[in-house]
Amino acid sequence: MKTNLSTYNNDWYRPGSKVKIVLWYLVNILFFKNPLNVFSGLKVFWLRIFGAKIGTGVVIKPSVNIKYPWKLTIGNYCWIGEAVWIDNLDEVVIEDHVCISQNALLLCGNHNYKSSEFDLMIAPIALKEGSWIGAKSIVSSGVIVHSHAVLSLGSVATSNLEPYTIYRGNPAVKVKKRIINS
Repeated sequence: MKTNLSTYNNDWYRPGSKVKIVLWYLVNILFFKNPLNVFSGLKVFWLRIFGAKIGTGVVIKPSVNIKYPWKLTIGNYCWIGEAVWIDNLDEVVIEDHVCISQNALLLCGNHNYKSSEFDLMIAPIALKEGSWIGAKSIVSSGVIVHSHAVLSLGSVATSNLEPYTIYRGNPAVKVKKRIINS
């Protein structure tokens, strides 16, 4: 059997109305991906208009790309760094006091490489309270990053990360416990 992309069909996937998607695409380019817009408050405003649930004290840096804000929840006092890409084909829940460092990728979709049709597969992502996603790291679909876990620089989380644990590598593996000094 071989891959046959001519039979690929993801008609079952309907993330929102076409009008809403096009309008968001324009807003995303003008206010989020645009490196000249440094105003987090304006970004929070647009996210809420498009259905995102956003807490207080959220900082969103320039050049951020968000696929579908109506599938996004961000808690209080979170930091979304430069050039973060939230490719939320499914729900992404970011709890309070989470830091997502620059160029990180939250990736809710993938393709079934075992299927000749290369079917789209989606699953949610959850970043629990106090977790930290390091610069240029990737969190893949279906992953839960538990409370205060750390995914270090350039690492790839393909399975759940335990609370108060630091992970590194591709795929990410436990390296030590996270101790937070008061």
